[in-house]
Amino acid sequence: MNDKAHISLVVIGHVNAGKSTTTGHLIYKCGGVDKKTIDKYEREANELGKSSLKYAWVLDNLKAERERGITIDITLWKFQSPNRDFTVIDAPGHRDFIKNMITGTSQADVAVLVVDASHGEFEVGISREGQTREHALLAYTLGVKQMIVAVNKMDDINFSERRYEDIKSEVANYLKKVGFKPAKVQFVPISGIQGDGLTEKSTNMPWYSGPTLLDALDKVTPPKRLVDKPLRIPIQDVYKIGGIGTVPVGRVESGKIKPGMMVQFAPSGIQAEVKSCEVHHDSLLEVGPGTNVGFNVKNVAVKDIRRGDVASAASDSPATAVSSFDAQVIVMNHPGKIMKGYCPVVDCHTAHVACTFTKIRDKMDRRTGKVVEENPEYIQNGDAAIVTMVPTKPLCVESYAEYPPLGRIVIRDMRQTVAVGVIKSTTKVEVQNDG
Repeated sequence: MNDKAHISLVVIGHVNAGKSTTTGHLIYKCGGVDKKTIDKYEREANELGKSSLKYAWVLDNLKAERERGITIDITLWKFQSPNRDFTVIDAPGHRDFIKNMITGTSQADVAVLVVDASHGEFEVGISREGQTREHALLAYTLGVKQMIVAVNKMDDINFSERRYEDIKSEVANYLKKVGFKPAKVQFVPISGIQGDGLTEKSTNMPWYSGPTLLDALDKVTPPKRLVDKPLRIPIQDVYKIGGIGTVPVGRVESGKIKPGMMVQFAPSGIQAEVKSCEVHHDSLLEVGPGTNVGFNVKNVAVKDIRRGDVASAASDSPATAVSSFDAQVIVMNHPGKIMKGYCPVVDCHTAHVACTFTKIRDKMDRRTGKVVEENPEYIQNGDAAIVTMVPTKPLCVESYAEYPPLGRIVIRDMRQTVAVGVIKSTTKVEVQNDG
């Protein structure tokens, strides 16, 4: 293993802003994909009449996705900068895929927000209905505090410095409202398709003296990992692999997993022994926080584990289902009033479960956190409040203070993000375990 700091990167932004092309081109330039593969993709793209998508095909190599020209599930890919090792989580931009985007973002250390500079397209992306704003807000709420903004398609606007500066100030303004500190957000003008500004300075933009996208990524601060806490792995997928058996996959958010240990899955309470752990096809004796791992478990059927479950060490503060939890939420985008009994879908780590608001306790001032009203009848846009929620089916979550990645929630309804928040406390279900 090398000593480079390991960083997970999510690429977000409005549909067709050039996320996959930019990411694919970067991976191609940094050794993730060989020229032969790119040439093959180029030939296939030409046959389908979509020649500009060759780099995106690096990521969109699922056949169905290719034909629609859209990235659907989250793809994991690797590349390196001089001091960092990156795993790219390419997040889709279409509204229906926001669920995938949430599970992707909640695993990322840094977000690259790709903004389309072309006339008309930028305006659509940043508008109230556009996804640029929603993605930026989600990234912030889900704890991705480091952001790089790639102003893409500079080739479409003749590499205009003025247009770039206008876009930069508008996006910076919005990011400031969301909670990012604009001074800490690096803006980089690029052309994802031509490669300008990705890994080397562009002669087309003599007016720009800042870093390239790769330089900016190389300066990202590696996150502090929760290595000393008990093990928590939110499960993303479960595979049945011939000759091996059941293999759940997820990112280690805290603690360590190793072969031989007994893990417990929540909310089911099922326990199993770990036979082996694999990271990018290498078998490892120990896997710590920040890494996506596939681990083989004995005597558990694939159908007994599902996305949204949480694996933990059976002997060390194991994770359990919760009967209810209190969360501090901010309502962002709800057309009416949210009252007791409201039952939207709650996204937390990799789980998506409908939860009922059973109590609205304190309404607070968003900036100071002071209580302005106790037990309000309802809350609406712009309000922050402490609420009690009860999941409609078994769910495992943790408090934000103890396990940040398992304590951030996004509340969705009517195909949009209605509110976001953090879990303050949980009431755990006592597990009946007959051994």
